[in-house]
Amino acid sequence: MLKTGKKNIRELSLQEIEQYFESINEKKFRSKQMYEWLWQKHALSFDDMTNLSKELRAKLADEFSFPALKVDATQYSADGTIKSRFKTFDGHLVEGVLIPTDERKTACVSSQIGCSLSCKFCATGYMDRKRNLDFDEIYDEVVLINQQSERVYDKKLTNIVFMGMGEPLLNYKNVLKAIDKITSPEGLGMSPKRITVSTAGVAKMIKQLGDDKVRFKLALSLHAANDAKRHEIMPINDTNDIKSLIEALNYFYKQTGNKITFEYILFKDFNDSIKDADELIKIYRQVPADLINIIEYNPIDLATFAKPDEDTVEQFMKHLEKNRVNARLRRSRGKDIDAACGQLANKEAIH
Repeated sequence: MLKTGKKNIRELSLQEIEQYFESINEKKFRSKQMYEWLWQKHALSFDDMTNLSKELRAKLADEFSFPALKVDATQYSADGTIKSRFKTFDGHLVEGVLIPTDERKTACVSSQIGCSLSCKFCATGYMDRKRNLDFDEIYDEVVLINQQSERVYDKKLTNIVFMGMGEPLLNYKNVLKAIDKITSPEGLGMSPKRITVSTAGVAKMIKQLGDDKVRFKLALSLHAANDAKRHEIMPINDTNDIKSLIEALNYFYKQTGNKITFEYILFKDFNDSIKDADELIKIYRQVPADLINIIEYNPIDLATFAKPDEDTVEQFMKHLEKNRVNARLRRSRGKDIDAACGQLANKEAIH
């Protein structure tokens, strides 16, 4: 991917860095110092590694690339949400969001530049997929949002959700490798139980998560509780219908013991009736689920969906509650800066 032909320094393990330092007659402990700069001290260039000599830093820069993510623009919402536009080494733009509450500071991160799934209600779905984010770019997103949280709120991140741009399970290796670094004591040391990966539903890869015995949480973006409606708004349902997803989610639970969260956006006169609620309950009963997140729809310019009125939402929630479904209404955050669920799209109006 890198046009320089140089190897990305962060693709090297500590052992490989030690071998390289030995080959250039540098002391072994220098490799540990550099590894800490890469993953714990969050250097964004070789020049940041101040306890290495200038000569060594120059040699490293000459032999390796360090394609770190940079903050390109930042927007602050009236409700405290912060949206960042990041720029990659090759000039692509991708967005991430810091969502603060009294109890939590959550990073919503992206896994791809654009998306190939074309969900009809999602701004990212109207973009082309340019490429996958590399594992170190995903790691940088988390680091940079964590630094924002510490700077603005004097608190570290408590949670990470892969609910930004792209489909995480179509960038499987990089997402898992990033999470490995995020949860490693050599990296951010965050508990995997505080990380949620949200998928539009790739049954084969949900099963792969089970085989890989992942420890993070899994959320399924359902948004319609029968195949006809889901097909209409989420083309991925053509090849990953609800039956196949239920089977995959049960397999995932059997392999990991991790219960599943469902995400369900309410659209006016489309999936907000009591009949829709009953169909949702039926799916909920077939899977070891711990929660249904009912999400407010956030309008986007390219789609004609609308948000239901408050009475309809209340009746929908009451029906779920009456049927002993653990459901929570998730109010939108950051709507005024297009940072809410489904709104990430790299609008050039960001300043």
